[in-house]
This record gives sequence, C-alpha cells and structure tokens, in this order.
Amino acid sequence: MTADPILDVAGLTVEYGTDRPSRAVDDISFRLHRGEILGVAGESGSGKSTLMTAVTRLERPPARIVAGSVRYHPRDGEPVDLLGAPNRQLRELRWDRLAVVFQSAMTALNPVMRVGAQFVDVLRAHRRIGRKEAWQRAAELLEMVGIPGDRARNYPHEFSGGMRQRAAIALALACDPEIIVMDEPTTAVDVVMQRQILGRLQELQAQFGFAIVFITHDLSLLVELADRIMIMYAGRVVETGAAATIYRDPLHPYTLGLRDSSPSLHGRPRTVRAIGGSAPDLWDLPKGCAFHPRCPRRTDGCDTVRPPLLTVGGHGTACLLTGPATQEQS
Repeated sequence: MTADPILDVAGLTVEYGTDRPSRAVDDISFRLHRGEILGVAGESGSGKSTLMTAVTRLERPPARIVAGSVRYHPRDGEPVDLLGAPNRQLRELRWDRLAVVFQSAMTALNPVMRVGAQFVDVLRAHRRIGRKEAWQRAAELLEMVGIPGDRARNYPHEFSGGMRQRAAIALALACDPEIIVMDEPTTAVDVVMQRQILGRLQELQAQFGFAIVFITHDLSLLVELADRIMIMYAGRVVETGAAATIYRDPLHPYTLGLRDSSPSLHGRPRTVRAIGGSAPDLWDLPKGCAFHPRCPRRTDGCDTVRPPLLTVGGHGTACLLTGPATQEQS
C-alpha cells in the first residue's frame, strides 16, 4: 500500500480474568492505510471480536488491555494514542472519526427508539445542527443504503433483517468517519442480501474513501472484498498478505484449511474439507504452535516451538514449514 497510514497497532495484547488470565489477543501488530479494506478472518474464539473492541476502546471487564499501542493518524493534527486517550477525547473521536458496525444489527439498534431518532442522537452529538436538519440527514443516510427515507420514522422491529443491517451501516457513516470497524456485519442475513449489502458497501467506500477493518469467519467473502487479509488463530496472527495471494497461495496450514472448507465459485471444482478438531482452550493452550494438534502437516518441533510471524515481500506467516528452524522455544 502506498497510501498514508491511518491506524497503527503494535504489540496489542488483551487478557480475560485476573487470577488465571487467558490471552485472547496475543501481541498483534498491523497497519491500516487510508482507503484500505483490511479483512480479519478466523474461527469463533480466534480473538477477532476482542481485537475489534480493544482497537476501538470498547472492551469491558473482565477484558483488560495489558500491552501494546493503538495510534490513530488524523488528516489534520498529531497522532492520537487511543489506548491512552481520556474518555472525553474518545467520545469526540467515536462516530466522528472512528465508527463501528456491530455483529448483530438486531441488538445494535435500540428497539424502543425510532430508527431515525438514533441517527439524530449521533448527528446532534457531533455536529451543530438542529433537530429538523438532523432528521433530514437521517433520511438521506437511509436512502444512501437503499432504504426509503420515510422509513426513518419506523422502529427497528418494522425493518427486515437486511434493512436493519443496512441501517447500522448507514448509522456508522453518519458523521463521515475515516475508519469503520465492522464485526461480522452480514452474519444474520441470507447470501442474496449479503451480496447486496457488500456491493453497496464497496460503492460507498469508493465514493467516500474511508478505511475498513472487516471481521468475519468467511475467508471466501474477504477474497472479493478486502485488499489485505489477516488470519487469526488462538489470539495470534498466523498469516497476513494481499487478499489474492492469501487465497491463491496460502502458506499456513490453517489458512489452507479455511480456504478449502468452502466451495470454489470460480475455476475448477475442488473437494471441500473441514478442519478437524476444534479451537483450543485459551486457558490451556498447547505448547508450541497452537494449531499443531489439528494440523495435517505438523512436523518435528511443532509441539515445542512457537513460530513468530515472519514477513517476506508483504506475505507473512507463523509456521515452521515456511520459516527457519531456529525459532525460540515456547
């Protein structure tokens, strides 16, 4: 990427609990560039949603950020340390510069408020506009995602699932943010509506130029949507690279398993294979590579050595099969 960085995450580590903490996000670093779509993929329990809440400072006890930094680079002004920013500054940044689309639009929208009223709250908190103007803007935002503007007076239960999801995306766009973090925003809708939502999202992103962190368990979806992909397993990044490269030439056996667990929509048919076993218990991670008990390609050292993420030419992987044998012992 040649664009300027907008978000720098370095060594981010999040634990749950205090007496015997589990590490849900373990020493993760990445850079998000302006106008880029960064995909984050992995099974349930891999740490994707915890990463999202930590980056946006929405974590709640028993989650604790124990290490690392998250620096936001605004177009105007000095970089902002989001982990050290006071609550007042965070409130000013959220929705104005950094917005979130939560996993379930069913619960993200307040069921006892009209949909438009929730837009009005956001707009009046961050923009000096009157109530009438805010309602007009709410209608415009809904129309932007394909919902008639007069539906702003409806309650969330009067919307279909797809409409609620599109309304949540429109709400995130209310103040023209520079970054939008999306946590599995299409999980609750069918594939036809998913395609419509993602198509509209790409159009809006091309129009307004905001950067996206898109979190999902569906690797095949990210191949079509994202510029770069980051694969997570047991709280760590195990592979990262350009979307096309990750799909065409995955280096980590876990990434290969994710790819081959869904059917190919293009090219020659291939056998669909599930990844055997289940995600590890974060309170009792296996020694060495956390994936080795499930890995069909495990070799000597996989059960004792935890490989670091090594990057060559923009494609990085944490696997003994693709890295030097002289890795530090876990």
